[in-house]
Amino acid sequence: MAVVSIDADDHTPIYAQLNRAVRAAIASGRLHAGDQLPTVRQLAVDLRVNANTVARVYVELERDGVLETRRGVGSFVRAGPAAARSAGEHTRRLKAFVTRTLSDAASAGFTLDDVVAELETRR
Repeated sequence: MAVVSIDADDHTPIYAQLNRAVRAAIASGRLHAGDQLPTVRQLAVDLRVNANTVARVYVELERDGVLETRRGVGSFVRAGPAAARSAGEHTRRLKAFVTRTLSDAASAGFTLDDVVAELETRR
């Protein structure tokens, strides 16, 4: 059984699904720093995808500091949950947080200036 999965019905490219799935497995705690990932070949067989696709994802995740490859040993999780999130995911989550916060503030009768002023006092 693969540590990650892809959805054949999803129109997102397999490469992007796999990249997102590995990052999500780390961010959710299913994979931890130091855990060994399946070999490129094994994951490709498990997911029924081209090995070059898996290799490309592993290389990109290594370049981003999420994985590390030890020659002759395998690929291992290098990053913790926060570092595994892509920059786009971080931005998306921050925007959602700010939107919820401002909505809650407005419901409580606070203005944006009130919120910013209070945040400034906590620097």
